[in-house]
Formats: sequence, structure tokens, C-alpha cells
Amino acid sequence: MSPLLAAPIVPTLARLAAPGIVLALFQTAVSVADTYYIGQLGTESLAGLALVFPMVMLLQMTSSGAMGGGVSSAVARALGAGNQDAARKLVAHGLIIGLGCGLLFTLLLLVFGRGLYGLLGGRDVPLEQAVAYSQVLFSGAVLVWLANTLASLLRGSGNTLGPALALASAVLVQVPLSGALTLGWGPFPRWGIAGAAAAYVIAFALASIVMAIGVWKSALRPQRAHWRLEGRLFGEILRVGALSSVSSLQTVLTAVILTGFVARFGTAALAGYGVGVRLELLQVPIVFAIAQALVVMVGTNIGAGQVDRAKRIAWTGTAAAALICLLIGGTVAIYPALWIHIFSDDAEVIEIGSLYMRVVAPLYPLFGAGLALYFASQGAGQVLKPVLAGTLRLVLVVAGGALVMQYGGPLVALFAVISFGLSVFGGFTIYVVYKARWSRD
Repeated sequence: MSPLLAAPIVPTLARLAAPGIVLALFQTAVSVADTYYIGQLGTESLAGLALVFPMVMLLQMTSSGAMGGGVSSAVARALGAGNQDAARKLVAHGLIIGLGCGLLFTLLLLVFGRGLYGLLGGRDVPLEQAVAYSQVLFSGAVLVWLANTLASLLRGSGNTLGPALALASAVLVQVPLSGALTLGWGPFPRWGIAGAAAAYVIAFALASIVMAIGVWKSALRPQRAHWRLEGRLFGEILRVGALSSVSSLQTVLTAVILTGFVARFGTAALAGYGVGVRLELLQVPIVFAIAQALVVMVGTNIGAGQVDRAKRIAWTGTAAAALICLLIGGTVAIYPALWIHIFSDDAEVIEIGSLYMRVVAPLYPLFGAGLALYFASQGAGQVLKPVLAGTLRLVLVVAGGALVMQYGGPLVALFAVISFGLSVFGGFTIYVVYKARWSRD
């Protein structure tokens, strides 16, 4: 019997999550390095990078956590039911979905990118920098989708180490290559902000090749007969992945709207908020490391009809995620300068960033719990209600933020709205998963 179905929950969960946690640290290094390199080009380039960031976040979230979760969940449930033939068919269907979605991202951002970044406030040099970065990066969007789809397929089979090693190795290439192509080190051309985008695409191309070899050498390798397309199998992936993509879109939309609200309080407020929200976003890959293990463990046990064990796995992983977020949130709420001083020594930025941390960071455990249970629900194939939790958060944040703007409320009131939104997201998700009656399809 598979260890996913019978082994002790905590050590199995830790074994599956450990590679993802290491990968999260590597991905953090990429984010810091790219920001540093582009910062050497000037303020206009940093502003251009900021304009594209929501779309890059959407690309990663939909291909990895959203549709990727649908792929992992479907494969895990098929393997849990002992149907390896169905799992191979799902590999073929998942790759076709990844290819199609990647091409769609390329088409939309190459055609509408300039107009979108202008709508977000881009003008003059920052807008041109945003377009230069966006055109190169999204020309390779299909490589990002294929890499994350292949990683999700492997995770669905219980192999979390292989994808983590492939993606971490790609990071080791991307960090120095990004600096070389952005700043023109040694014999490399100085491509400016487009160089960072080119390094991003090259890294995902390398990761795609490595993981494609991994899939083709595994028991998941589809044969010719498995490429016969079936609407039912597309549905197995999309009923989780498509809804989860809506959740990703909601998250990005929430971030964009909040940034617009905060910007009305001035440059220092925007900078202080940006420093604070960066820590919130860095918790997402850490929680995802646990969550990817939840998807495969819950999905496999649901497929095998072990519903009670699946629920125990979900709550165990959620407790771990909430504890990590509690340690992070509690520390910065008490000592906000530990984080803020990394990015700024400006007194006003420090003051506003500290205010954000004290108001919002104590709610990070609920944020982590909501994320973990959302991914556990992907494993169970029942993601609608957790997605609605994100919808509720979006509506409350937009309505509350609009009221603060309408009546000239202070910045602390807007931060309180953000905090309330996190608590509602986490609390509602906990409630709906607790009440959910998971069952094998």
C-alpha cells in the first residue's frame, strides 16, 4: 500500500513539504536579486517592473497553484483509485491545457499589455520599461506554463523532490544570468530590463526540459493511445483548475485595487505599504510548500475512499501553515523594524510600514490557514466554497476601502480593512471546509 494512504501523517507531510520549502527560499532569492539588478538601472526601471508585477504574479499563480493544483489533484485521485491508465491520460490532457493557456497569456499580453500598464498608471519612461520587460517575458509564457504543469504532474504522483530540484537548479542559472544580461557583465550584452525577462524565460525553459525527462522516465509517461482527447478528462482538471484560476485572478485584483487606494495617501504611504505587503506575499510560496503536499495526500486518500484520513491530513497541514505564519506575523508585529529596515531607512516609510505590520501581521495565521485549506480542497476536488471565500474578501476590501476614501478616513482605517479581509478569508474557509462532506467521486 502507498505510504500516502497508510504512513503516519506528520512525517509524510514533512517529507513531501521539505523540498518545496527549500524551493521557496530559492524563489525569494530570485525576487530580491532581480529587484536589485533592475534597481541599478534607475527608478524608472523599478517603476516599470512594478507595473508588470501583477501580471507576472497572475502567470505564476494560475500555472502553478491554480491549474497546477487541478492537475495534481486529478492525477492523485486517479492513482489513489489504482487507475494508472487514467493518470497517464491526465498527463496528456494536462500538458495540452498548459500549452493552450501559455499561448493565451502570450497573445493577450503582447496585444493588450501596453494599454493595461497605462491603465495601471504607467507613463513615459516607466511605461516603456514595462513594455520592454513584458514583451520578452510573456513571449515565453508557454514555457512557464509547461514547467509548472510538469511539476504539478510529478507532485500529483507523490514526487515533490524532483520538481523542487529542477526549479531550484533553474534558479541557480537565472540569478547570475539575470545580472549578466541586465547589466552587461563581462562578454554579455547589456539588455537592460529586458535582460532580466530573458533570464526568467531561459530558466523556465531549462526546468521544462529537465522535468519533461522526469515525466517521460516515470510510470506517468503517456503512450500513443493516451493522447486521444476526452472531454471528461479535461473536465477532471478544469473543474478544480478553472475555479482556482478565478481565485488567483481575485487575489491579483485585490492587490491592484489596494495599491490604488494606498497610493492616494502619497509616495511614502505606498512605499511603506509595499514593504509590508511584500512580506505577506513571501509567505505564499512557504505555505504552498505545505499545500502542494496537501493536494497530493488529500487527493490520493479521497481517490482511495479514505475520507476521514483526508480530513485529518488537511487539518494537520493547516495547523503547520498557521503556526509558520504566526511566527512570522507575531515577530514583525512586535519588531516591525526587523523587516522594514532591509528596504528603507526613510523615517516616514518606517513609520507607515510599522503601522501596517502592527495592524495586519497579527492576522497572518488566518491567512495561512485559509491558503492551506484552499489547496487541501483542491485535492478533494471541491474548491468552489474556498474560492468564494476569496470573492468575499475582495468584495469587503473594495467596499471598505471605498468607504475610507469616500469619507476621508485615515490610513490606519484602510489597513484595518485589509486586516478584516484576511480574517474573513481565513475564517470563512475554515468554516466551509469543516462543514464540507468530502467523498470519492
